[in-house]
Amino acid sequence: MNMNRRDFLLKSGAAASLGLLARGVLNGQPTALPENLGPGSGGSLPQPLLTKPSALQVQPPTLVTEFHPLRRDVGYFIGRGGTIGWLAAPAALVAVDTQFPDTAELFLKDLPGRGDRRLDAVINTHHHGDHTGGNGIFKPVTKTIVAQSNVPELMLAAAKRNPAAPAPTLPTETFPDSWRQSFGDETVVARYFRPAHTSGDIAVHFEKSNVVHLGDLVFNRIYPVIDRTARGRFKSWLTTLEDLVKNYPADAIYIFGHGSQKFGVTGGHADILAFRDYVAALLAHVASEIKAGTTKEKIIGLPNLPGFPDLHLPPGPGNRFAGNLGAAYDELTSD
Repeated sequence: MNMNRRDFLLKSGAAASLGLLARGVLNGQPTALPENLGPGSGGSLPQPLLTKPSALQVQPPTLVTEFHPLRRDVGYFIGRGGTIGWLAAPAALVAVDTQFPDTAELFLKDLPGRGDRRLDAVINTHHHGDHTGGNGIFKPVTKTIVAQSNVPELMLAAAKRNPAAPAPTLPTETFPDSWRQSFGDETVVARYFRPAHTSGDIAVHFEKSNVVHLGDLVFNRIYPVIDRTARGRFKSWLTTLEDLVKNYPADAIYIFGHGSQKFGVTGGHADILAFRDYVAALLAHVASEIKAGTTKEKIIGLPNLPGFPDLHLPPGPGNRFAGNLGAAYDELTSD
């Protein structure tokens, strides 16, 4: 594809913003104006969405998708929503996450080497709609959809909060702690550590290729989302990030659910530790403010966290930092 990286990121980010706004609700919860919810999204809305409607119909930008090989037969796909990981080998086809129905169709149509073959497995890293919204497209051409045991319950709870949304397509196979399966000459191991971004996040390791899909366990140099309604907790997320570095090889390539324009959606231990440092600093800052008697309203008024300039955004609806502060406050004062 003849397109430089910056142009691609800008177009894919705009498409992500338009798609999420059109739904009005993401994952059963009202959506703020989206920032970096799609891989490489730039954090600002396309200008037409910031102005009053007019008789002129604004056409959304063409959706840009790309397949990126990483090692052996494993790679990742960028479209709209959480990054999809894939194994496309002569003996097996596996996908990790499914984005939305439109991009799920594009993925299935263009997956390298697929032809008309059925997928051996789809693995959901957690329950959120930008990672499972394409399950219904994948299900007829997939032998099994796998997820952690909490995911079906979380999907149904999110759907109940948003009855206008399409009914979710649930996993057909679940596991509490770990799942292991051989696909041709590749072995895939999924592992649940503890509540983090949600209470159903897993890491998916393609062992022979040494590629690990982390879903939303890592937001690469952007302010994260934490879903407290799904029992997500910053303190246990912090421990999980440290465990990831301990449990996977130093030369592993990691696929992240979301990332900034500059740092992207793949990386290594240094990127995990950078996110770990942010979560630790967030908790320390909020704990210090609570000890000093600062009100929650004042705490969440801080526009950005000092010491993390790569994450900084202007104040406004695209900046999720206030939500991080509020969630940390609630966790430290209520749990």
